[in-house]
Amino acid sequence: MTKQITLAELAGYLGAELRGDGSLMVSGVNTLKEATAAEISFLANPSYRKQLTDTRAAAVIISPDLAEEVPSAALILANPYLAFARVTQLFDNRPVTPAGIHPSAVVAATADIGQNVRIGANAVIGDNSHIGDGCEIGAGSVISEHCVLGKDCILNANVTLYHDVVLGERVRIHSGAVIGADGFGFAPDKGYWHKIAQLGGVRIGDDVEVGANTCIDRGALGNTVIGNNVILDNQIQIAHNVKIGDGTAIAACAGIAGSTTIGKHCTIAGSAGIAGHLTLCDGVHVAAMALISKSITVPGAYSSATVQMPMKEWRRNAVRFRQLDSMAKRLQQLEKSQEGDA
Repeated sequence: MTKQITLAELAGYLGAELRGDGSLMVSGVNTLKEATAAEISFLANPSYRKQLTDTRAAAVIISPDLAEEVPSAALILANPYLAFARVTQLFDNRPVTPAGIHPSAVVAATADIGQNVRIGANAVIGDNSHIGDGCEIGAGSVISEHCVLGKDCILNANVTLYHDVVLGERVRIHSGAVIGADGFGFAPDKGYWHKIAQLGGVRIGDDVEVGANTCIDRGALGNTVIGNNVILDNQIQIAHNVKIGDGTAIAACAGIAGSTTIGKHCTIAGSAGIAGHLTLCDGVHVAAMALISKSITVPGAYSSATVQMPMKEWRRNAVRFRQLDSMAKRLQQLEKSQEGDA
C-alpha cells in the first residue's frame, strides 16, 4: 500500500517552514528531474539548481536563500540534505522479514530471543547468543555461539557472525558481510606458515551500518572495535585488532591492516589502503586510492595517488618517478659545486 502524507504533516515532522498548500498529499520522494506531481523533491547540491525551473514536484525541500526560485510548494530549512534523508525513511519500501521465527530456522535451546524478533528462513542462532528486542535476522544468516545483538538490529540475508561478536543497538549489516572471521595471523618458520589462533572478538557500537561483503576480522588478542555511528561501505577489509572511532565513514574497497587505530569523525575514500600498527588522529580525511604508510597526528586531508592523465603521459612520468632519487643527488652535487665556485 502506497503511503501518503500531507505537506503540513511533513513540515511538522521536519520542523520546516511551509510555503504552499499544506493539504496537498505526497506519496514519494524523487529527484528534481524525475519527480511527479505526487512526489516531493529536494535541492542540496547547487549544480542541480537549474532543474528547479522545470521540476514537476509537488514540493521542494530547500534552503532559505533559494526558496523564492521554487515554482511549487516549498519546505524551507537550513539543511535540505538531512531533511531529504529523514523523508526517505517515511517512504522506505524495504521488505520486512515476517514476524516470528520461520519454521526452517534453527535456534539453539540456550539462545535468548527478545520480544518482537523476526527470524527468516534457514537462519541459524547459536548457543548462548542473545538477540535483542525488535531485531530482524534475514534468511540464511548465521549467528554463532556467544554473540550479542542489541535492540533493533537488522541483519539482511546471508550475513555471518562468528562466535563472540557483540553488536550495539540499531546496527544494520548487509548481505554477504562476515563479522568475526579469523585475522590474517601466521608465524613463518623455514618456509612454512604456522597459524596463530585468533582469540579475541569483535565489538561494534550503536547505529553502525556495515555494507555488503565487508569483512571485519576478530582480534588476535583483545577485540577489534568499531565505535558508534560508524558507516562502512561495501567490500571493505578491516583486519584484526583495528579500532575505528565514532562517526567515521569508510568507502568501498578500502583496506585497513591489523592493529591500526582510526580516530573519530574521519573519512576514508574508496580503495584507500592503510598499513598496520598506525594511528590516525581524529578528523583525518584520506583521498581515494591513497596509501597511508605512517601515522597521522594532524587533522586534515591526505592523498598519495597520482591524478588521472593520458596513458602516454603517465608512462613518461612513471619513468621519471624512478629517476627522482638520482636527479635529487645530481641537484645536490650541482648546488655544492656552485657554492664552491662562489
